[in-house]
Amino acid sequence: MTDHGDAAPLILTLALDDASFGRLDAERRALFPTRMNLIPAHVTLFHHLPGTERAAVEDALASACAGRGPMPVRVAAVMPLGRGAAYRLEAPEVAALRAALARAWEPWLGPQDRQPWRPHVTVQNKVPPEAARATLERLRAGFAPWTAVGEGLLLWRYLGGPWEALGRIPFAGA
Repeated sequence: MTDHGDAAPLILTLALDDASFGRLDAERRALFPTRMNLIPAHVTLFHHLPGTERAAVEDALASACAGRGPMPVRVAAVMPLGRGAAYRLEAPEVAALRAALARAWEPWLGPQDRQPWRPHVTVQNKVPPEAARATLERLRAGFAPWTAVGEGLLLWRYLGGPWEALGRIPFAGA
């Protein structure tokens, strides 16, 4: 792993079960403009944590995940993004975990991470509005809700576009 410095921001996402991740990532690869699709499908919990606090972040994540088992994540609907499409998620247990982490990390949070959490997976973005509308119609026509499983958390380092995987913290069980 290349060292990009402690100052690079950290991103925290939810690790989904392999089948759900595979389905969502395949759709993202098919629908997202190729030259802009630098990262896999993801459910972002925090967009910008201080890289200088990586050890404290990792310690908090280990503690937070140790007593939790896998969590249901309902893929509830297809939603518009204006210039793309996403799947809206319902995940009360994940929301509670995120809220607890947000309270602990409050001094570190920027404006985006202080906003109410609206869990989703973006499968298309940065396309002309007419292409986004067509994708939205097609996805809605074939959509049936399903329940994915949150299996842990993924910590990333933001590299100005692409992300570098730093670790997977599993939900170790209740």
